[in-house]
Amino acid sequence: MYVFLTIVSVISVFPLYWMLISATNKSIDVSRGTMLPGLALIDNWKSLLSQQDVARAMINSFKYSIILTLCALVICSLAGYGFEIYHDKGKDAVMSILLLGMMVPFVATLVPLFRMFSAAKLLNTTVAFILPTISTPFLIMMFRQSARSFPHDIIEAARIDGLNEIQIFFRMFIPTMRSTYAAAMTITFMNAWNNYLWPKVIMTTDESMTMPMLVANLTEGYVTDYGVLMLAVLLCSLPTIIIFFLLQKSFAEGITGAVK
Repeated sequence: MYVFLTIVSVISVFPLYWMLISATNKSIDVSRGTMLPGLALIDNWKSLLSQQDVARAMINSFKYSIILTLCALVICSLAGYGFEIYHDKGKDAVMSILLLGMMVPFVATLVPLFRMFSAAKLLNTTVAFILPTISTPFLIMMFRQSARSFPHDIIEAARIDGLNEIQIFFRMFIPTMRSTYAAAMTITFMNAWNNYLWPKVIMTTDESMTMPMLVANLTEGYVTDYGVLMLAVLLCSLPTIIIFFLLQKSFAEGITGAVK
């Protein structure tokens, strides 16, 4: 069992190791499959800065991802809470329709969405980035499942104490479901940060470029500098890696529906 787990762990970690090592080597060394660190990290960094506006892309990615994550957490948690706490058959039907929406691929709605946002003159805006994914059936279902384990006695006691429904949600539900919020935040931030297709369609200027778009730009052309490309991939991956490691315990608890 330990041998098997060791092999699987090595296979899982190897892409990260390869990315880190490749970022320190020249393009020719990466093509040769060099497995040892090189001395070209500074040169790759200078070349990357000369080719792309890394700072602007990083700021845009953080801005879009943070705003989307905060809005999605509030909206989806309110929806999931409402579906479960104020439960009836009508809401079950609506939830079923939402879950059916998960079966529709995003590319099927890409053209209509672009036409809508173009007609509304929202191209190259933060609103255009966040609106299509500000509420997802998966997050709503996730918060609904967590709300099922939320003690209803707490709600009744809070109502007796004079709290209204909004106060109960923000002062009782949110603190109790910290692990669920951590898991939802991790998933939403990672999806928003790694989102490429929709920003590529809706963001048409260099000023609104995100990190995945920057990485894709490095592959365009007749010659690809793989050392520079892997350095850009490393920079693009670091925020999601850091957030996942910081919240991995809460993420595991939230996915399993644990409530303390």
